[in-house]
Amino acid sequence: MTLLALAAPGRIVACAVFVMIAAGLFGASAAGNLKAGGFVDPDAESAQATRILTDTFGQGDMQLVFTVTDPQNAQSAAARAVGTAIADRAGRDPSVTAVVSPWTAPAAVSASLISTDGRSGLVVVGLRGGEDAAPGHAQRLADAVAASLHGKYPQIDVLAGGSAMVFSQINSQTQRDVVVMESIAIPLTFVVLIWVFRGVWAALLPISVGTFSIVGSLALLRVIASITDVSVFALSLSAALGLALAVDYTLLILSRYRDEIAAGAQPGAALLATMATAGRTVLFSALTVAMSMAALAVFPLYFLKSFAYAGVATVALCSLAAMVITPAAIVLLGSRLTARDAGGRHRRADDRFWYRTTLLMTRRAGIVAVLGSAALLTLCLPFLGVRWGLPDERVLPNSASAHRVGDMLRTDFTENAEGAIKVVMPDAGGVSSQDIDTYAMAVSQVPGVAEVSTPTAVFAAGVRAGPPSGMAGVRDGSAFLTVSTTEPAFSPAAVNTVHAVEALPGPGGRDVWLTGATQVGLDSVAAITSRLPVVLGIIAVVMFAVMFILTGSVVLPVKSLILTLLSLTASFGALVWVFQEGHLGALGTTVTGTLVANMPILLFCIAFGLSMDYEVFIVARIREFWLASDRTRLANDEAVAQGLAHTGRVVTAAAAIMTISFGALFAAKVSFMRMFGVGLTLAIVLDATVVRMMLLPAFMHLLGRHNWWAPAPIARWHARIPGHQTPSPTRAKKEPIHDGVDSE
Repeated sequence: MTLLALAAPGRIVACAVFVMIAAGLFGASAAGNLKAGGFVDPDAESAQATRILTDTFGQGDMQLVFTVTDPQNAQSAAARAVGTAIADRAGRDPSVTAVVSPWTAPAAVSASLISTDGRSGLVVVGLRGGEDAAPGHAQRLADAVAASLHGKYPQIDVLAGGSAMVFSQINSQTQRDVVVMESIAIPLTFVVLIWVFRGVWAALLPISVGTFSIVGSLALLRVIASITDVSVFALSLSAALGLALAVDYTLLILSRYRDEIAAGAQPGAALLATMATAGRTVLFSALTVAMSMAALAVFPLYFLKSFAYAGVATVALCSLAAMVITPAAIVLLGSRLTARDAGGRHRRADDRFWYRTTLLMTRRAGIVAVLGSAALLTLCLPFLGVRWGLPDERVLPNSASAHRVGDMLRTDFTENAEGAIKVVMPDAGGVSSQDIDTYAMAVSQVPGVAEVSTPTAVFAAGVRAGPPSGMAGVRDGSAFLTVSTTEPAFSPAAVNTVHAVEALPGPGGRDVWLTGATQVGLDSVAAITSRLPVVLGIIAVVMFAVMFILTGSVVLPVKSLILTLLSLTASFGALVWVFQEGHLGALGTTVTGTLVANMPILLFCIAFGLSMDYEVFIVARIREFWLASDRTRLANDEAVAQGLAHTGRVVTAAAAIMTISFGALFAAKVSFMRMFGVGLTLAIVLDATVVRMMLLPAFMHLLGRHNWWAPAPIARWHARIPGHQTPSPTRAKKEPIHDGVDSE
């Protein structure tokens, strides 16, 4: 590939520009093909119960909830006219399965749909289509209602919320957040690159490759979305990761090329040497990051699966762009990339700074190892109290209508429409109505249950409270009951209520399946936690194998895994302290007392890959100096110092760029994406500073020559791997970095 870049650089760059334009046109509509769901385990009993409700009983599996508020009284003529009009409009829509409102329902039901202060009423609309299609139906209906009521009843306040509207508003907000994120990240990244390279042309090259990767990622997402479900949140990851990795890889290659030129190599030879060393490092890094994210495909939730698809595709595109476009651009730009740097005194000054810093870490290795590890372990402590949950409307900004509706449901209504439990009997054949009523009577006595609707009656607080409400039924050998609750969905009290209902024997001894927001959340968290050991095992094995092939050591991979886990757990502890416990004002988000279960897992897999990315950058260079040494203990320390001296500036710049790229997610209005950005930023900063620049040299000094140990049979096998001992053609010419005056 490098020879092709030397022979036809113009054609490669021209093809890249053409591909970028085509990808931009094709990928411009990618967001419209992505979905806001993916938080449900499709194999759980709650999902099977939901399918019975929709397929057999025509029940909506998501809700659109309108609040109709009159400052005087919800039973006023104006409020009744608005509520009736909304119910009528929704009832005529083919995506709607049922509509309930206090102005159209029987008295037994309508009372629970009026707020405790009497000023607001609910119109609860059941929607078909699940988390994929229902959000679109909800937005269309909400827009239609708003248009039909515009200007007619100014004294009436109408808000749209419910689970379907939450998903819809998350989707649209995420698309806006991506635009804001990139408008922040790209200019700041350009400024950092100008500082790193002391030149505009050298800074433009990584930005150009990054832009190519972002545009290509959008096109890839649209292709993947045509094959399988892809979460809209993968858009944010692809944009941030595409920019960060493309810039990182280009930065590594360009820095190594400038090193080779500074050492006296001719441009052609310098490029060949660069791609033989830095190019190899890029491939190992890409493999590390891709395999880490590929492990997400083990989870059944397509929210996590989509990050595996999008992440692997984005990493592959970034590495391909760095390996193909960057060498060609280097040939075309020639001396404009090196004129300000070749032989420049500032480069040797930077090298000397990292060299001296590393020597300081190794001289105080014991103290650094103990204090650094203790600091990270202290940050880990809040993670011991983590509580998992799923997102609700509070992930949206306070101004979002779905968030405001959710607040009203929690505080102003005795029953929570979103917290209802549906009890499904998949096999109700032979079960008598008396058995069902007896079961309903027992359920109605569970703390937190307001009433239970059966096909024959409504039960409340252990008594028969009225005739059937239409919120239960028997059909085709199946039956369902609706359990109205007083607790907000996902709250600890709601979880206790679900567990208590689940513990009761079913009617006539038959099995029952529970569904509803809280039960779905519990099943989804269980699907994540049950597969977590497998995912962690896959990541550990893959990372160990990649690091072993890179280094030939069985010690360095173990050390790398331990240090990376330590820094990531410290980041998670900080997330619990801020976003779960609410310190620092939860950074402007709404505290729910839990962390969204998907996000730490996603953050772990991505941050783990990126952390190992830095490890590959540094250890690959250290190994070069180790192979060229006499392989004594002193040579180990010198190799570590030399390796960090020649990668410290690159890793620092790469960390700064990744911090900018992922830190831009702090501007996200969806709270768990803000948490995701903060978590990745913390992980990168801790890893690039405390771990790679302090703990890594300290532990490598303490291990000495044992860093490079492997059992003899494994070492002999590794020695047969092609290219594993390929040295830099100019490495032998590099003089050691001394504390004295630079030699000219």
